Amino acid sequence: MWPRIQEVRLEMGKARIVAVVAALALLLVACGRNNSSNGGGSVAPVGTPISSGPVSGNLEVWAMGTEGEKLDVLAKDFMAQNPDVKVKVTAVPWDAAHDKITSAMAANTTPDVSLVGTTWMGEFAAAGGLDPTPSSIDKSAFFPGSWDTTVVNGTSYGVPWYVETRVIYYRKDLAEKAGVTSAPTSWDDLKNMAKAMMDKAGVKYGLNLQAGGTGSWQTLMPFVWQNGGGIVDDSGTFTLDSQQNIDALKYYQSYFTDKISPTALDPGALESGFIDGSIGAFVSGPWHIGILKDQGGDSFMSKVALATMPKEEAGTSFTGGGDLVVFKNTKNRDAAWKFVEYLSQPDVQAKWYQTVSDLPAVQSAWDDQSIANDQWLPTFRKQLQDAKSPPAIPNWEQIASAIDSETEKLCKSGEAPDAAAKAMQEQATSIGTGF
Repeated sequence: MWPRIQEVRLEMGKARIVAVVAALALLLVACGRNNSSNGGGSVAPVGTPISSGPVSGNLEVWAMGTEGEKLDVLAKDFMAQNPDVKVKVTAVPWDAAHDKITSAMAANTTPDVSLVGTTWMGEFAAAGGLDPTPSSIDKSAFFPGSWDTTVVNGTSYGVPWYVETRVIYYRKDLAEKAGVTSAPTSWDDLKNMAKAMMDKAGVKYGLNLQAGGTGSWQTLMPFVWQNGGGIVDDSGTFTLDSQQNIDALKYYQSYFTDKISPTALDPGALESGFIDGSIGAFVSGPWHIGILKDQGGDSFMSKVALATMPKEEAGTSFTGGGDLVVFKNTKNRDAAWKFVEYLSQPDVQAKWYQTVSDLPAVQSAWDDQSIANDQWLPTFRKQLQDAKSPPAIPNWEQIASAIDSETEKLCKSGEAPDAAAKAMQEQATSIGTGF
């Protein structure tokens, strides 16, 4: 099974209050940790490269879930190349990770390096806990949308470690039965395929979309981005009530008013429905390849096709995954960043894929035969060229919760798209970005 199911849980996170960030910032300053000091020695200015010489000393690294359980494999290789460095990896459960890191930042007891969720970057950077990414790290090596998850107020505070994105899974046998012989490439194509499978191939629901609930913004927002809409403009002002957003909400809602998408599914019903032919298509990430193989078998997979997200002004999807950060209070900055750089080497990223099936954040790693020869991955690689995350702002979890709530009203209660957009805008403005 693909390990990214836990990534969904990670990005769904609990809503965070503004006071947490403010309190953390005050605590960090009180401990002498601000933009110019880390309480453990001087902190390099933004973008300072690391030393090119050998490194030594101890490193404490936190990682979550499967990554935490398996990272010792790569840590041993790094120590073999850097015999004067000792790396200790601590596995942290995903559901405890956010609060553990927050508490460690407040108490000045953070590790040197940690895996963090992409949507946590704004909060942790704004609280003053992260060391800026050295300018010697080449951002062009990474998928653009993934690199952007590390950028807070114009400064990068880490590197992407692994990535995921969402594409369309559809039953190509049922689509062909309905007269659809090519993958959908536009909003009209997608809806027409879904309707055709219902009308001509006996499918109950043509396309499953999230009808609200925790994390539903991850399915909704790509349609907003595809239509030229967004969350904030270049000045940081919320734009959730723009006409582009309203039109995207209207399109999204139509799947529910036209009964193309279900408003609720029991756990496991998506996969079983897709396999038995009652659900024709759905939007999801790479972890579903393993799930469908396990439940449907190899013979069933011959009926499955993948497509990138439909294009209007753009064909954008959501990208998630995990970022690696170095904390400001590290006493071994050079070794910490050299470990991060090591984990970002293409051959190491390919080995990590072979170890835990994490998709590489470094683009050239996808040329490794273990990845390039996998029939399912080219669609994800293509989609990653047009994928993005929400802006890295401290209060994102609260704003995401507001979007989730209004999405549920839009899909289940028939709330007017302009009213839903207005409510999202008002709530987001009230919450603020957190900067």
